[in-house]
Amino acid sequence: MNETIKKMLQDGYNELAYTDQYILGWVLDHVVYFAICDRNMTDRVTKLDRASRGAGYALRFSPNKMQKMLLMSNGSVCLCSEKFFNETVADSKYNRGEIFEKMVTEYFGLEWEKDAVPFTKAGDIEVDGTAYQIKFEKATFTNEKTLSNLRNKA
Repeated sequence: MNETIKKMLQDGYNELAYTDQYILGWVLDHVVYFAICDRNMTDRVTKLDRASRGAGYALRFSPNKMQKMLLMSNGSVCLCSEKFFNETVADSKYNRGEIFEKMVTEYFGLEWEKDAVPFTKAGDIEVDGTAYQIKFEKATFTNEKTLSNLRNKA
């Protein structure tokens, strides 16, 4: 049953998402990394979890060590130390995901601006004409309630 629900969430997200390209970030051995990947990889490194506030199940990027190693083998980039990352979060009004998005955007030489554009309308960043969604570990891709609401609007 859980694999069926996970596949339903993956397929629903992929069907509605503006892009199928991703920049995924994680911490391993006190270093923050990211990798550029497509939906085939995200399907391999996401998990089914309970959503908050009665939203059913959620599809989350919460990689275990083996999944982090898989991402590493996909061509990862060392972004910064975990210490620097945590200090930056602590000194900011933004959360871990937003700080990660900001750091990745600046890594590519672009200026970051906080926005609330839905995943169905645009990526978080565009590099060389390709739109990417950016997710840091423990991020939610979608949940049952969100997918249901989006499908009801269509």
